[in-house]
This record gives sequence, structure tokens and C-alpha cells, in this order.
Amino acid sequence: MKRLMYSGAGLLLIALAFLAFNMLAGLTLTNARIDLTEQKLYTISDGTKRILGELDEPINLYFFYSDKTAKDLVVLRNYAKRVEEMLKAYEQAADGKIKLHIVDPEPFSEEEDKAAEFGLQAIPLQQGGDQVYFGLAGTNSVDDTQVIPFFPLDQEEFLEYEVSRLVQSLAKPERPVVGVLSGLQLNGGFDMMSRQPTPPWMVMEEIRQLFQIESLKADVDQIPEKVSVLLLVHPKGLPEQTQYAIDQFVMRGGKLMVFVDPWSEADRGMDMSGAMAGDKSSELNSLFKAWGLQMLPGKVLGDGANAMSVSMGEGKRPARHAAWLNLPRTSLDQGDVSTAGLENITVATAGILQPLEGAKTQFVPLIQSSEYSMPLEAQRFAMLEDPEALIRELEPTGERYTVAARISGPAQTAFPNGIEGRKDGLKSASNINVIAVADTDLLSDRMWVQVQDFFGQRVPQPWADNAGFTINSLDNLAGSDALISVRSRGRFSRPFEVVEALQRDAEVKFREQEQVLQQRLTDTEQKLASLQQSQDPAKALELTPEQQATLQQFVQEKLRIRKELREVRFQLNSSIEELGRTLKFINIALVPLLLTLGVLVLWFWRRRRKA
Repeated sequence: MKRLMYSGAGLLLIALAFLAFNMLAGLTLTNARIDLTEQKLYTISDGTKRILGELDEPINLYFFYSDKTAKDLVVLRNYAKRVEEMLKAYEQAADGKIKLHIVDPEPFSEEEDKAAEFGLQAIPLQQGGDQVYFGLAGTNSVDDTQVIPFFPLDQEEFLEYEVSRLVQSLAKPERPVVGVLSGLQLNGGFDMMSRQPTPPWMVMEEIRQLFQIESLKADVDQIPEKVSVLLLVHPKGLPEQTQYAIDQFVMRGGKLMVFVDPWSEADRGMDMSGAMAGDKSSELNSLFKAWGLQMLPGKVLGDGANAMSVSMGEGKRPARHAAWLNLPRTSLDQGDVSTAGLENITVATAGILQPLEGAKTQFVPLIQSSEYSMPLEAQRFAMLEDPEALIRELEPTGERYTVAARISGPAQTAFPNGIEGRKDGLKSASNINVIAVADTDLLSDRMWVQVQDFFGQRVPQPWADNAGFTINSLDNLAGSDALISVRSRGRFSRPFEVVEALQRDAEVKFREQEQVLQQRLTDTEQKLASLQQSQDPAKALELTPEQQATLQQFVQEKLRIRKELREVRFQLNSSIEELGRTLKFINIALVPLLLTLGVLVLWFWRRRRKA
């Protein structure tokens, strides 16, 4: 047998067997996949599998990618390969309900016309040059269309979410219903002080373009079944029957976005029934407690780092207001679809949300303050005249406080014994989906948008992302539980983090040395200028011995510091090269050596065992 294996005929048989195995694998194992990436980037999540498993009718996906045009764009090509592999995984998991078409829309072709017809965006490579298509379009059996105009490279974490959202929108094309229950005049009303009607808040105009709105009364005793998401704003003085209706809506799987406030600047002093009330706060304490969170009672968030400048009236300079905050990108959770990609959100006299100890639900902060924050007494804002007094008195605790959070997981009802006449309600839920925000003013026009009248039409000019956050949250909640579970994933690109850290450290040293050199150069030039001022103008170009000594000292100092800068750069390169040499030694020498030693030890052990 051994002779046959080492003979020419044996080697030929092995080669033929190898070719036969490859041909058989190519025919029978075409869909076999092994995902060895750390974050399982090419494996679709359980939420996506549930969405695909519920497809009733076939869906066509058209992946438009300018393959030939983007042949020199390595980063784009690598990401496009990942998108293509992800879409093929969708096609495979859908069990025939998804048909994937990969299209290269070359210039002036029918494929390019089709991409433009779908509304995909072409990105020009250079002015007047070729354009790159990199988007997705989908159609269902009744010719409804959904598109992702372009896959942004900086939103790679949400690739699966966006594709799953597109698929679900085609599977269920009807617009989601948002039930609105508000203690503020979101849909417009009448201003008692100005005796003038007020227009709808612009955020409601934005929501109305994407969702079907169902307005609910303050004394509603049951949330209609058709409502996908309940938008609850400033729930002030809610009757027990309405609180029970909200509780049961959440228990049966309804999604809720609630805005509460310890001191609502937009509140005109009325409760939800229309009666006058001096209290400008709202809360949902009993329901929050059942869901595992609380809003700190009577406390307003103060943040010295993100304080806004507010006008103090004509002739007065603006003042920084520690409770009116412009929260930047660093305060927003870039790993959640509700806040990812947003640049800033503004709030006014916002509250503070905290998870309760021992809660079974998961509390994920979406909007947070900086470390230069502290709680302030809400009643202080009733008679506040000088906002800068808050800045002067601020004593930061070093803690980041939460303004908005996502709450999910198992929860118990807030009414275990029901209410009068209704004792048979749901007692628990395996998973709730709630987004809670401790501020109502972020919805008001003055906090995020300038509205201009253009021939009778109201044209918004936003300067903050308050409406974007609200719509993103509603859009996310309006999806199924499966879609909500598909949030951020890992990134395809894996940077050399250790090398980048070495570069950053060396660059810091380089900048410090560079600043030292520049400062010494400036000092020397000033000294030379002062020496020349005391000389005869006719001899201004002649250097005195003192000036020559100073100049020589500067030249030597400059050469010495330049040598230090070269040393810093050399240390940077040597550190990176040393790391590279270490990695090469591990990969090229150490690992094979260990494997060889292991094989030899195993051979020696087996030989000893036979002996």
C-alpha cells in the first residue's frame, strides 16, 4: 500500500481524487459557509432570520455597484464585497423568497437608467468624471419600492439593520400608526397670553410625513390595536384608567416613546384635562418603577461644559445657561440607530433618568451629559433671572447623567391587582420596548429649528438634530421586535490599534518639541530685534559681538532641538518596526516551531508507547 502511495500511479490517483473532491464540493456545497470573523460579520442575526422567516411573498433586491469604475478604490471595493456577501446570506436564509440581482450600472447603459429610475445616488469620483453607484433597491409583488440610495462607509455598523429594515418595509408596506397622547399643544392650539392661534409644532409636521397619526384623548381607557407606537408627551395629571391603558399597551408588546420633564419651559400651566395648574412638571413614576427606572424627582440637569448662550434682552450680552444644553456628538450613543450619525441635540431644563437597583430590564443611555454636571433644584427656575449664577455655583460631580434611555427586557405590570372594573389584564411581559426622554422642550420649535414662511408654506431650517432623534426612534420602534433587536454590528475594517497608539504618542511628543522650538525661535528673534534697535541705523546690517554670540547660540540650540525631533521620529519608526519584527517572528518562526515541536513530541510519545 505504501509503495502504491509513493509511486507515480499513486500520486496520480491522489491528484485525481483531489480534483474530484473539489468538483463535487463545487456542485454540492455551494451554500456552505464558515464565518471565522471575530464579530460574525457575515452571519445574519436571529432578528433578521425571524424577519425573513415571516416573508409571505417574494422580494427582488437589486444591488447596484459600479464595479469597473471603482476598481482602484480599495476601501470601497472591500466594503462592497462585504455588502454583497451579506445580501447573498439574506438570499440563502430567505428560502427562495428573496431574489438577488447584482448590477454594474456602466455609464450610458440601461442599467444606469434603471438605477436612476429607482432614485439611487451616484457619487462623482472627480469633477466631470465617472460616477459610482453603491446602493440597494427592492421591490415586492405589488411593485412597492424601497431604496438605500448609497451605503455610507461610516455607517458600516448598521448595514444589517438598514437591509433588514428595507426588507420588512417591503413585506409590510403600509405606514405604521403612531398614537399621540400629549399634554402640550403639539398639533397647534390657542395662546392665551397673545390671544392668537398657534401652528402645529414642526416636529409633528415631520412625523406626519412618515407615519399615520392617531390622536388620543387624555382620558382614553384603551390604546387602539392599530397603534404601532405610542408617542406620550408631558403626561401631566393622567387619570388612572389612562395609565392602566398605557401599561397594558406596553405589556402586550406595544412600543412606547415617552417624554417627561421636571420643568417644562413649553408648559403654559395647564394639565391634560385643560384645567389651570401651576406645576410645570410631568412624570410617570408608577409605570417607570415597574419598568426598572426613575426620573430623579424635582431635579434638573446642569452641565457647565455644554451650556448654551441665551439672549438676555435688547442691549444685554448673552449669558451661558447651565440648564439649557447643546449636547454634541460625544454625548450621543453612536452605537444605537436612534442617535447614530446625529451631530447635536438641544434640551432645556431636562431631567435625569436612572436605572433602579435590581431591575430586570436593560437600561441603555442614549443621550448623556458631560462629566462637568450636577443636579439642580427644579423650583429654582420659577424665578431665575440670572442664568450665569448657575454657572458660578456649579459644582460638577464628575458623573455623566442620562437624559434619554432605551429600556428593554422582561417587566411586570404596574397594576398587579388591576383597576376598578378591569381585573383581567396582563400581569407581565417577556420583553418591553420603551424609549424614555427626560425633556419635552427638545420637541419645541425654538430648541431646534427656524421656521420661515415661503408663499404660505412653512419651511424648516433645522440647526439641531432634535427631530432626527425623534423620528429615528419612532421609526425604530415602529418595526417588529425582530428588527429592533437588529442594531449595531461590528466593522469590517480592523485598524492596527497598537500601531496607531504608538503613532499618536510620538506625534504628541513631536508637537510638544515643535512648540518648544517655535517659542525659542520667537524669543531669539525678539532679542535680536531689541539689540538692533539700539544700533545706528546706518550699521543695522552689522552684527555686534553680542548679537553674533546670541545668533550662534540660537543656531546651536536649533540644531540640538532638530536632532531631538529626529530622535522622536526615529523612536516612532523603531517602535513600529520592533512591533512588526515581533509579529513576523511569531507568525513566521515561533508558531511553526511550536507546531514542529508538538509533532515531534507526539511522535516520540507514540513511539515510546509502542515500545
